[in-house]
Amino acid sequence: MKINKVILSGGGTGGHIFPALSIANEIRKRYPDSEILFVGAQGRMEMEKIPAAGYKIIGLPVMGFPRKPSLKIFTFFKMLMQSASMAKKIVKDFQPEIAIGVGGYASGPVLRAATKRKIPSLIQEQNSYAGITNKLLGKKVKKVCVAYDKMERYFPAKKIVFTGNPVRENLLNGLGNKTEALKFFKLKEDQKVVLIVGGSLGARSINNSVLKNIELIRNSGVQVIWQTGAFYYEKILEETKNNKPDNLHIHQFLSRMDLAYSAADLVISRAGAGTISELCLVGKPTSLVPSPNVSEDHQTKNAMALVEKDAAIMIADNEIDKKLFPEAFSLVKNKELSMLMSANIKTLAKPEATKTIVDEVEKIIRK
Repeated sequence: MKINKVILSGGGTGGHIFPALSIANEIRKRYPDSEILFVGAQGRMEMEKIPAAGYKIIGLPVMGFPRKPSLKIFTFFKMLMQSASMAKKIVKDFQPEIAIGVGGYASGPVLRAATKRKIPSLIQEQNSYAGITNKLLGKKVKKVCVAYDKMERYFPAKKIVFTGNPVRENLLNGLGNKTEALKFFKLKEDQKVVLIVGGSLGARSINNSVLKNIELIRNSGVQVIWQTGAFYYEKILEETKNNKPDNLHIHQFLSRMDLAYSAADLVISRAGAGTISELCLVGKPTSLVPSPNVSEDHQTKNAMALVEKDAAIMIADNEIDKKLFPEAFSLVKNKELSMLMSANIKTLAKPEATKTIVDEVEKIIRK
């Protein structure tokens, strides 16, 4: 068989973009001549990341539903109608054999346009809680690829395939050598390492908690790798220039996540679905701080799926100033509990996720 044309839609955050690129790369690996078109949201991260990875992308003027009552609701519906019209034309002109949605603002209009034209479609639901767009699309698509149990609450059971979430390809080859990783980050071999990641843009409340706990970090006997995110980096450098502990290593962005994970004995992170999938794969004890600023509070639900299996601890965002670092430092020094959590989180890893999703794409096209 052959796959000629594929539309991949979604984005908005790295958590949607990395899985989309992993799926595209796997299709390209199997079918080098296939034509893959991405559709994203104008002004969002995918409009830069997708072309940088060598793929064509078209942007829709779509935005998220306003969370608070305001005049933005009129802008939302105007943009939604424009996006629906554009998506219809894109699908008609491109004539894909399959449409794949990975979540994000653009996914809805594109998958709706595709299913209306009877083009077979598939959605990849990354979270343990499905948003309203995917719940509606689930009734019309051929398959729904999921990463968590009990998703029949949201989708027809016969359409669900448990695949796990795709992760960055450089993590699938195993982590780098720990000695090499410690050298790369200029860390000591005789002290534990905590890695703090807040996503590519950063996490304000986690960053503020670090600043409020500078003295605790200084006296912890633990080394901390802190990815601040691009948005906060300069301000944090300014705030810490006269008060930075030697054991706190500040980075805007971590280009070698494989080495960062390799160096870490514990990871502090938000609870985005993509990040959790990576943490399961690398098998590190984890302290999750769900973002309160996401729809349907889905990060708390993602985190609880791990907490219930003794595979992570969770700290509420409004409690992190007092609890995050005392609990993290206590856990990283508790060898027995760290080993148990590491073993438990590894059982949830799905390293074959991307291949399994593309297998499903092939099955749909064959039929």
